[in-house]
Amino acid sequence: MFRSIFVHRPPIPSIRRYSKATTMSLKAISAKDAAGLDKDLMEIGGWSLDQLMELAGLSVSQAVWRVHPPSAGKNVLVVCGPGNNGGDGLVAARHLAQYGYTPSIYYPKQGKNELYGRLKIQLQNLSVPFVADFTSALQQSDFLVDAIFGFSFGGPLRDPFPSIISEIESASIPVLSVDAPSSWDIQSGPPKEGPGAKFMPQALISLSAPKPCVRFYRGRHFIGGRFLAKDITDKYGLDLPQYPGIDQVLEIGVDAEGRL
Repeated sequence: MFRSIFVHRPPIPSIRRYSKATTMSLKAISAKDAAGLDKDLMEIGGWSLDQLMELAGLSVSQAVWRVHPPSAGKNVLVVCGPGNNGGDGLVAARHLAQYGYTPSIYYPKQGKNELYGRLKIQLQNLSVPFVADFTSALQQSDFLVDAIFGFSFGGPLRDPFPSIISEIESASIPVLSVDAPSSWDIQSGPPKEGPGAKFMPQALISLSAPKPCVRFYRGRHFIGGRFLAKDITDKYGLDLPQYPGIDQVLEIGVDAEGRL
């Protein structure tokens, strides 16, 4: 069975659910189109990278609240990669601190864009710690946000990430992955062997639109992208959901066949 190869984590009790998952058909968007969408948003749509990262991180933080409210454990470890996915994690950590969580950041390879440096200063001003010992931080955490790699990941994994992903996939605490479970190929899903081969986070948030690898995912799936204009959604053939109230995320169920 597909499920049996993955590390078992206890299910999140239904009483923690913010709202019932919506079942609808959503188009998955390829890595090439996802990159094109981001480019169009900035070159044609008037958005800046800062704004897109802020909205993405806000969506991630709201998804964390849905699956793991502070009452379930406040210690959240946010693991950030060197690219924009890691930047989304930094923004999410700032929001989580304001929500009453106690986040900490593991950021072994900081990106070169000065935006990441500013996000780091914002967190330091909130006394959010950046930790150096990943194993120790993991043992002291109640929840983990995987913001290492997103839709642009093409492999292979490079140090220090193979050992980090191995520890995450064997961890007993719940995990939420940002846009794609780290180590997964955006088209073909989990690697057949090595770090990440058995990685199945309890929750996944797709940013702007689901990616093809979602068909291999079994868990709670959210979408965040409540800012896309109609000309963009029409260009990429996106049929996005109606978000309720002021929510920035919506839970979209994935069935046993990997369909949204």
